[in-house]
Amino acid sequence: MFSYWELKNWIQNIDFAIVGSGIVGLNCAIALREKYPNASIIILERGMLPQGASTKNAGFGCFGSLSELLDDMNTHSEEEMIHLARSRWEGLQALRHLVGDKAMDYKQYGGYEIFPKGNPEFYESCLEQRDRVNNLLKPYFKQEIFKEEANVFNFGNIQEYYMSNTLEGQLDTGKMMASLLKIAYAKDIKVLNSVIVEGVEDLGSEVSITTNAFDLKVKRVFIATNGYAGDLGVTEVKPARAQVLITEPIPELKIKGTFHIEEGYYYFRNVDDRILFGGGRHLDLQGETTTHMAQTILIQEKLEELLRVIILPDTEFKVAHRWSGIMGVGAAKRPIVKAMSDNVFCGVRLGGMGIAIGTLIGKELAALESL
Repeated sequence: MFSYWELKNWIQNIDFAIVGSGIVGLNCAIALREKYPNASIIILERGMLPQGASTKNAGFGCFGSLSELLDDMNTHSEEEMIHLARSRWEGLQALRHLVGDKAMDYKQYGGYEIFPKGNPEFYESCLEQRDRVNNLLKPYFKQEIFKEEANVFNFGNIQEYYMSNTLEGQLDTGKMMASLLKIAYAKDIKVLNSVIVEGVEDLGSEVSITTNAFDLKVKRVFIATNGYAGDLGVTEVKPARAQVLITEPIPELKIKGTFHIEEGYYYFRNVDDRILFGGGRHLDLQGETTTHMAQTILIQEKLEELLRVIILPDTEFKVAHRWSGIMGVGAAKRPIVKAMSDNVFCGVRLGGMGIAIGTLIGKELAALESL
């Protein structure tokens, strides 16, 4: 039972309620505050921390490896691929401007796509189409994005060259999210954690929200739950679990940068003298279409195998920790930013590119509203 003070200051007379306190939700709230300085804004978050992927991702500041962008063109036009890459890049710059590189420990070490020896046809196909992708992106980026580079990190069992991208960076996901929350708190945006939104109903003059803890009525609702959006009626989005592990510190670790394998289904990077390695959901797409936070033997054993065979072939390592995050994916890579009714809006389906595109999607979501 709420006290009078709790009802008065947290639950009643709410103008805007955002579902989800991840990158999109926080940026939506911050953008709404800039537009409406006196509005009452609340964020409802299902977890103790942002539950989906915002605090669980690998911290990649990227806009797509060569093979990822080529794959995008299998389901999108060239123009759509270019738009996706530009949006991701512009979103990353907006995040850096808002939070600041120092606050989230952003480092532009560059990114690399490596190609295992077991699939030479795939490697040759990417090489053949590299100039095509570079030419498509050059009018915007004003440089050739993807270049061949020798195996300077001594990875094992890979093709002679990999593709480098000097524009890629990496960041500390925890520091990024802590900074975004700090900005939100400073703008009098309230965040209620461990509140699971179970239903949203637009009543015309207001929106009714049902949660596991209480019910409330607000003027506008913004759904920013990405992988969990299907629970609230956004049928175009499916959850995609990403499994991750991180090693114990490795003495004299030389690997530095962000790395992609197999169209981005695998990804790894250096962090605090460790290797963070995630992915592998394509090994069991049906099983990984879930919001259940867990790890599976199939994927975890494959990650460890690739660590031994490719990433750290001559280095002893121990796994220190494992976790999972939930992304939102669908038939297309384009994010969904739309009105679901007169007073309910959504910004979801970030397709594993939340760091890159989340800031822009949050702003676009807020812009759908007009009191």
